Amino acid sequence: MARSLLPLVLASLLALATLHETQAIEYIVENRAENTPGGVRFRDELGVDYTKQRMRDATEFIWNLFKETTAAERRDTPRISLFVEVRDGIAASSGDIIHVSAKYMEDLTAANLKKDFNWVIYHEVTHSLQRNGNGQAPTGLVEGIAEFVTLTSGFIYDGFAQPGDGNNWDEGYGVTARFLEYCNGLKDGFVAELNKKMIDGYSDDFFNQLLGKTVDQLWTDYKAKYAN
Repeated sequence: MARSLLPLVLASLLALATLHETQAIEYIVENRAENTPGGVRFRDELGVDYTKQRMRDATEFIWNLFKETTAAERRDTPRISLFVEVRDGIAASSGDIIHVSAKYMEDLTAANLKKDFNWVIYHEVTHSLQRNGNGQAPTGLVEGIAEFVTLTSGFIYDGFAQPGDGNNWDEGYGVTARFLEYCNGLKDGFVAELNKKMIDGYSDDFFNQLLGKTVDQLWTDYKAKYAN
């Protein structure tokens, strides 16, 4: 009996492996601010190994959220690097390199350290995996999708935009993330489908194609829902 089931079990395992096909991404983490308070804090309270693991976790989360189960469906991203540096602001991503401010690391409270650091990781790793319509998509939408990822993951900072906030759908960041949350509620998987549509280009009409209303109509409905 056990022998007769073996081929079926092996076939099932092979199918499962194919469904969750692994795409090899190299993760590089470097502390370039070791002599600063923020760099010391990164070294002592987080570290390279922890950061690489969180980058891997973020990657898997994003692939699942975007419903990209095979390497063929995913953006080709051979390497993602993260550098802790002396720089202004919080973090930025360019060419699949994430630059994190050591001063930002220094200023985080003990209670928020890992939560806010993971917010940075999930947001910036999204930029290395998402589609942007070959640069044609509005910056606010690209940033909003990255923040939708953090919102869905639960890693959001204190003061994150509330439902109904903002003046324009493509205002970006938390405002657009909350709007996308609303759209995703109208059609589960909307953000994943929108991301797929942005492989080669971008059009506001993508919203109409997916939800049957223009993006401006959707924004009006969204604002009306939270008007009170």
